[in-house]
Amino acid sequence: MKNSSWFTSRHGLTVAALICITAIADAALRNPPWLRPPQPVPTAKSRPAQPKVEITEKDGFRYITSNGIPDHLPGVFPNSGNPNAIREQKLSFRMTLQPKFADELTHAVRYPMGVALNGVPFEPGTAEVWNFDKESGWNYDALSGKIHLGLDHSHAHVQPTGLYHYHGIPRGVVTARRPENGKNDMVLVGYAADGFPIYSEYGYADSDDPRSGLKKLASSWQLKEGNRPRTGSDGGPGGKYDGTFTQDFEFIEGLGDLDQCNGRHGVTPEYPNGIYYYVLTDTYPFIPRYLRGEPDPSFSQRRGRSGSERPRPNQRGGRPPRPDRRPGERQPPG
Repeated sequence: MKNSSWFTSRHGLTVAALICITAIADAALRNPPWLRPPQPVPTAKSRPAQPKVEITEKDGFRYITSNGIPDHLPGVFPNSGNPNAIREQKLSFRMTLQPKFADELTHAVRYPMGVALNGVPFEPGTAEVWNFDKESGWNYDALSGKIHLGLDHSHAHVQPTGLYHYHGIPRGVVTARRPENGKNDMVLVGYAADGFPIYSEYGYADSDDPRSGLKKLASSWQLKEGNRPRTGSDGGPGGKYDGTFTQDFEFIEGLGDLDQCNGRHGVTPEYPNGIYYYVLTDTYPFIPRYLRGEPDPSFSQRRGRSGSERPRPNQRGGRPPRPDRRPGERQPPG
């Protein structure tokens, strides 16, 4: 009788344990780490190398060359969301000193839309796509909180080449360039590929009056309403527009302070007579996805990515973790 009771008790505990393990495993599969709202990775205790940047003006152009090492402490790389280590680059960007509007907007998501004053590029787009299909038309947004790309406190991470780059407001750059006298003012953080300046999220309440005080400038992009249309042979991601993909957003003219390019015209500390400038915001599009002027070829040619070799098969590195596949999705190649 005792043996039977002992067996029943032990058997019951085993079943209970299996049920618990199954529940945990099921939850993990439904909500894998790389699809949970990510937290910034810890900040490194030192830089991977000495930062080097040079900004010069000659013959109507501004040249920014650097080794791609930020002048602030980056996050810890590699990390669980990004397996790549920061490595020195040979970056060289050029932009006109006399920027002007082009006849059409340029969609700048496949290459850097600009470069920070410390020589680190701004890249709004990502390589992560729905179902691993580049033709799907659905690109995961780096700052959606739906995919873990190992971003640090400056909203940056590292490409397989070792290139450190920003996907949002570079907090380290902003902090380093705030006025030393403690006075709040607009902060110039870089220049776009078309030559127009880039500022952090605060601007004058009245764009033409520096005495009007600062306000956080609002984007004019918002989430679309309803559900995503079924597209492609696999039907696409479907579901409600929730910011997971860049295609979940739409521009509504006049909704906020900024235009479709996340910019506006006004006076700034560096341009007291007024200029068109881009703004980095803490909501979509974070970094402008469109350019008003003609981008210099030095950006579209991706000169910044030619400074280091891609990892060989036996080297550590590669793309960040991919989003979890859903039932019916095909296995990615390789």
